[in-house]
Amino acid sequence: MTVWIGLTGGIGSGKSSVAARFFKLGVPHIDADAVSRSLTADGGKALPLIRAAFGVGMFDSEGRLNRAALRDEVFRRPQSKKTLESIMFPLILEEIGVKQTQYPQAVYGIVDVPLLIEQPQFSALVKRVLVIDVAETVQIRRVQQRSGLGESEIRSIMATQASRRDRLLYADDVLSNEGSEAELAEKISRLHNFYRHVLKLNAV
Repeated sequence: MTVWIGLTGGIGSGKSSVAARFFKLGVPHIDADAVSRSLTADGGKALPLIRAAFGVGMFDSEGRLNRAALRDEVFRRPQSKKTLESIMFPLILEEIGVKQTQYPQAVYGIVDVPLLIEQPQFSALVKRVLVIDVAETVQIRRVQQRSGLGESEIRSIMATQASRRDRLLYADDVLSNEGSEAELAEKISRLHNFYRHVLKLNAV
């Protein structure tokens, strides 16, 4: 049986780079953000529920979701955020569960869930948690470089996420990602070998 590992970390930690390296090693990878986008794409399962909850004003004249308007709504109104989460989270959980059944022969797979710690219901999807860890100063520098946001804006985003301390307390495995690309590749290779051998033995 495939052991699913939850991959998470704060903004700017490099989750996407880590996930891509595992994927290149042949490890099944399920991206919760990609699942969420598919559910709200044209014809997505979430659209009728979003329309019923928020009205037709969240859609353009051709029936496509106005993502900017929805983001603004949930940013300004905490209750709207809760409503959207109550729609999206069960659908995301269901879709990830379906995708997991597609890899019955894999020793392990990666489920990339940015909100794994903040939203405990996602923990039911995984057996282990891998946290990508960097210092807060590194997070801020990286996000500034890629987005141009100011430090106060970045810290506001970070304040909505689990703290570094909480992530580390939650982790089964920690991967520090403050070094070079070569160092990251070597760490992932070692972790990949650990997962393949130890998890396979535990499954016997």
